[in-house]
Amino acid sequence: MESANQTASVTEFILLGLSAHPKLEKTFFVLILLTYLVILLGNGVLILVTILDSRLHTPMYFFLGNLSFLDICYTTSSVPLILDSFLTPRKTISFSACAVQMFLSFAMGATECVLLGMMAFDRYVAICNPLRYPIVMSKAVYVPMAAGSWAAGCAASMVQTSLAMRLPFCGDNVINHFTCEILAVLKLACADISINVISMGVTNVIFLGVPVLLIFVSYIFILTTILRIPSAEGRKKAFSTCSAHLTVVVVFYGTILFMYGKPKSKDPLGADKQDLADKLTSLFYGVVTPMLNPIIYSLRNKDVKAAVRNLVSQKCFIW
Repeated sequence: MESANQTASVTEFILLGLSAHPKLEKTFFVLILLTYLVILLGNGVLILVTILDSRLHTPMYFFLGNLSFLDICYTTSSVPLILDSFLTPRKTISFSACAVQMFLSFAMGATECVLLGMMAFDRYVAICNPLRYPIVMSKAVYVPMAAGSWAAGCAASMVQTSLAMRLPFCGDNVINHFTCEILAVLKLACADISINVISMGVTNVIFLGVPVLLIFVSYIFILTTILRIPSAEGRKKAFSTCSAHLTVVVVFYGTILFMYGKPKSKDPLGADKQDLADKLTSLFYGVVTPMLNPIIYSLRNKDVKAAVRNLVSQKCFIW
């Protein structure tokens, strides 16, 4: 009975964020706000050109449009909350709002992992089996592939969020993070979280391990095929069609590995510095990476650059 009362009393969480570094909050407020505006503009333009320009009505650009929409959803699920926490002295979030934010962030992250794997397969078929590409990657195939990515990501997030929010929280309600990041929330539970840990491990294998393996194998075949092309110009042209995707993959998974793969400091002073570094790294992953995606695809893809120029010239002509 007492446990039930304690559990029911936790109706909100306190987001620690950068509370220990108030001088950084104002600086990061401006930086993140500007970055968020660039994310909305850059990804919004990419979505528009992939819809309006008929030359971009191909599987690769359909996936790119999905990736841009996903980046907008991912950042919108967390950035307004982060910006608000930089301006508000008491950084609280209700239990239900925390659950919604956790679900959206996890769903978008899991979906992006699967979507990047699908994009790698698309590049594999385009380069290694170009004659069969229109058949293998027909609209009847690539649309369900994208829809399946979204469905899988949302289903995984629903499971993990449900398992996390069913736990009793009867002690500390301070989340040492900017948002309701699932691992930070699990640390506050006053019950056995072994099921959550096992479930998260299985989910990581499925949504991180499997896509990484698919991407790795796809690019081995792609590289082998490119090296067989006799002319240097042909090799350059073939590689240019997948260089943007490869760059996005390296940035996305490289940040994840850096966040979770580095050793933890045992020194208290070092731990404080590492805690700040971990938060700033997660901020980079959640904000800077979605900003880089449209920039990478715009700079490294002549079709996208041409479509953006056409869109801008049409708007200028109308005005």
